[in-house]
Amino acid sequence: MTAQKSPVSPITWLDNRVLLIDQNQLPKEYSTVEISSSQDMAEAIKTMIVRGAPAIGVAAAYGMYLGAREIETGDRTEFLAKLEQVGELLRSTRPTAVNLFWAISRMLKTANQTSGSVEQVQKTLLEMAKTIQAEDVQTCKDIGDKGLEVLPATPEKLNLLTHCNAGALATAGYGTALGVFRSAWREGRLGRVFADETRPRLQGAKLTTWECVQEGIPVTLIADNMAAHCMKLGMIHAVVVGADRIAANGDAANKIGTYSLAIVAKAHNVPFFVAAPLSTIDFELSDGSQIPIEERDSVEMYQVGTTRICPEGVEFYNPAFDVTPAALISGIITEHGTVAPGDLKQFQAKQLV
Repeated sequence: MTAQKSPVSPITWLDNRVLLIDQNQLPKEYSTVEISSSQDMAEAIKTMIVRGAPAIGVAAAYGMYLGAREIETGDRTEFLAKLEQVGELLRSTRPTAVNLFWAISRMLKTANQTSGSVEQVQKTLLEMAKTIQAEDVQTCKDIGDKGLEVLPATPEKLNLLTHCNAGALATAGYGTALGVFRSAWREGRLGRVFADETRPRLQGAKLTTWECVQEGIPVTLIADNMAAHCMKLGMIHAVVVGADRIAANGDAANKIGTYSLAIVAKAHNVPFFVAAPLSTIDFELSDGSQIPIEERDSVEMYQVGTTRICPEGVEFYNPAFDVTPAALISGIITEHGTVAPGDLKQFQAKQLV
């Protein structure tokens, strides 16, 4: 086994407020943002101070409590109606990550099922937010260990490629795809992480590499268009990515560029896995065509930092996600084990709602 440092925790409840690592500042600067209202939390999610589907879910849970704390009424019916409005505010921030909607629904269900005064409901909502956070950390560790079971058996240590950031920063800690890598590193099976830079926001370059460096995990950064070349040379043993929403048939939405990476992996017979908690599976959607795809500001395309990289007059298209068809996915790694995409429904009864 390899000695491991503890991964960072992007969300911390402290002294009646939430501290978020400002992921927009990494890796240049490690700083935190204090969140003390539901409006502040909505803005933090929207502007990607906090990002990654599981992390957004945890942040939204705390946002629901902060909103509940702001409601000034002792009337239970009025309180629940206003809490639903808080939910709508948070739902409006980012459309693709289903964990956001899952966490809000779970918080609303908790509020409706909690008896007693408004004050008691508020107290219970805080405990539920803490529970969702703790559950996510354990879930990611379970995903990491389950992923070990399906990684290729090779005489040498594994070189694993990922796209975007599905690490501790994208969850409550540990990570989904990077959770698998962390478990492999712990067991001495990981040789190197290859990280796509992940244009246009560069989460792979800025965040995934940062996490690996913090923990002493060997990491090599490649441009998104280098993956096929690396696979052709035999440099990559498997690909593991995260997901923001998975349809019932196994189609998976993840950061833009994942779909093309899956095609490249298929062409080179490299296993392609999606690692995600059950809360990321949207069993109400039959296939990936129903997954809403967020489109982001064009500034992310034409500007890197403060530098414009293309001429005036150019038009832009900036979808934040694409959908990888189930046929290109070798397996979906969850906290309950790895299954073929078409077999996801066996886990439906295990999903917390």
